[in-house]
Amino acid sequence: MDIVITKMQLCDLEKLKENLTTDFDNFWTFSMLKQELENKQNLNSHYFVAKSNYEIVGFAGILTIIDEINIMNIVVKKSMRHLGIGSSLLKHIISYAKQTPSITSITLEVNQTNTPAISLYQKYGFKQVGLRPQYYHNTYNALLMTLYF
Repeated sequence: MDIVITKMQLCDLEKLKENLTTDFDNFWTFSMLKQELENKQNLNSHYFVAKSNYEIVGFAGILTIIDEINIMNIVVKKSMRHLGIGSSLLKHIISYAKQTPSITSITLEVNQTNTPAISLYQKYGFKQVGLRPQYYHNTYNALLMTLYF
């Protein structure tokens, strides 16, 4: 499967509008993502889309905080999971970070029950550096993971 990753545009988001909460995880609403993309003063957040045959099959958002990139989300279309799309997005983020001279690390948080995501992050060198107790739905812990350069 050929995956092309580009910077997310408003037209990409519009294509997701009808099926964002059904085909993808519902953590990020259309209005939240639209606000992020339309905020011209926010130069620190960036969103990327993964496309296969012009169909959006995943997206990711990052936030730059001084010398660190924080991965806000990596989301893959439910019917397209386990096909390497999440890996492609993560590799793109790592490459983007390494091309930015001031960036020294990438940090993220992940639900402790999301073992496929944890395995993916470990595969690319992320290490657990902290824990946020009962972060998800006041029940599940969030693992803080970081990749240092």
